[in-house]
Amino acid sequence: MSGKRGIVIVGGGTAGWLAAAYLARVFDGRVAVTLLESSEIGIIGVGEGAFPTIRSTLQFLGIDESRFIRAASATFKQGIRFDDWLHAATPEGERHRYLHPFEAPFYTEGTSLVPYWLLQDHATRPPFADAMTIQNRVAEAQRAPKRPGEGDYAGPLNYAYHFDAARLAEVLRARAVELGVRHLEGKLTRVDQAEDGSIARVHTAEHGALEGDLYLDCSGFRAELIGKTLGTRLKSVKHQLFTERALACKLPYGSPDAPIESFTVATAHPAGWTWDIGLQGARGIGCVYSSAHMDDAEAAEILRGYIGHDDYSARIIPFEPGYRETQWVKNCVAVGLAGGFLEPLESTGIVLIEAAVAMIADFYPHHGRADASARRFNQLMTARYETIINFLKLHYCLSRRDEPFWRDNRNTASIPEALQALLEAWRHRPPSRFDFLVDLESFAFFNYQYILYGMDFRTDLSGARADFPDMAGAEKLFARIRSFGARATEDLPTHRALIRQINEGASLGA
Repeated sequence: MSGKRGIVIVGGGTAGWLAAAYLARVFDGRVAVTLLESSEIGIIGVGEGAFPTIRSTLQFLGIDESRFIRAASATFKQGIRFDDWLHAATPEGERHRYLHPFEAPFYTEGTSLVPYWLLQDHATRPPFADAMTIQNRVAEAQRAPKRPGEGDYAGPLNYAYHFDAARLAEVLRARAVELGVRHLEGKLTRVDQAEDGSIARVHTAEHGALEGDLYLDCSGFRAELIGKTLGTRLKSVKHQLFTERALACKLPYGSPDAPIESFTVATAHPAGWTWDIGLQGARGIGCVYSSAHMDDAEAAEILRGYIGHDDYSARIIPFEPGYRETQWVKNCVAVGLAGGFLEPLESTGIVLIEAAVAMIADFYPHHGRADASARRFNQLMTARYETIINFLKLHYCLSRRDEPFWRDNRNTASIPEALQALLEAWRHRPPSRFDFLVDLESFAFFNYQYILYGMDFRTDLSGARADFPDMAGAEKLFARIRSFGARATEDLPTHRALIRQINEGASLGA
């Protein structure tokens, strides 16, 4: 590293500004952080949702939750509801749906209720999420996950947010500047490399040359540093995750008092799925699809049919599902879309940004070479991408839909070997925390349980029934969960009411 301690970030958006604010907060002025942003490059904002880890990140940055909700047009997100993934709607209108809530299944005194649910009659037992947590009932009743006065980033139920991506970037930018980040608006014109291939400096028309010890490429799919300059290639995973296009739009509510769902609605269609998320003043809706199974015109028709009219404007967002196995090269690290993108499902984009930035903060080489830190970073990020691919593929490969897209997803050749091994094990026992290495996972073992059993996967515990003798005690706990769910639905405000209170100036602080 050179004598000057400084980080130069190329690109704004969620990745750039989250990285800038986080690193400025960690280093507290000891390392200069400069961010170069071009107004000519817009924010893609696919998905406009996050995972519950975002709460810890925003809290660490010192951003007031109520202020964030107001400024980012944010709403609460308690999970994802999957419609028509197991099978298509029947001519009689029968549909299958299940919730992947963020709240962990009820667990007490060292005993899991999962085996007792599995041993119940398959034909009469309630859906897995409904049996295991109160969040299923709360979310379906369009209730908020908390009440006013319960404190910033706290509440009885786990949650994340839906938000306007451009406005989120503005919130992060304001906080980053407060923390001392130097914000420069300008266009990257040239990148100089040193003799060893590292980045020596970046040039702009407006500000001349910018130098630092470490350069973060947050330039999105353009990958100005990691791709165009350093030549690091993207590893495609299109053979496993087939979707690579999205048709997205925003749709106003029919009335100011329209209920706001507190989960993403993901509805399967013949060659992919649509997202439907509730912001404060509009719904974000998008059709995600595989161009190998559906053309743009067919996707537009799917979106039009979902919305029910054609009074909207949509844009096509192409993407290549994949990631760079080498995301830290010499003194350059890719963060966000520059490092990779898989697809909008489960909002993994921001999760990966959070993981990358936290590691960069820990691995920042204050003295000497960065090679060892770079190797470890690349190992961990590659492993994290691979485990996310397994989790995303799980949603598809369990479907019983008969369209070519879904049949291809069931083809063993498209299912990662690691996932195949886990599915074989889970035929005889439920997913366990010991199936996963925490530092490599973005999702807990119970997240897999919600998808697995939401999609009617069969785990046969009949031969082990004697190992779970307290069925009467388990039934009492299931009844308590139902009772708590009914009480929470009565006690918690509607989602729309709480969002309105916050926007009228009420604080979530205790």
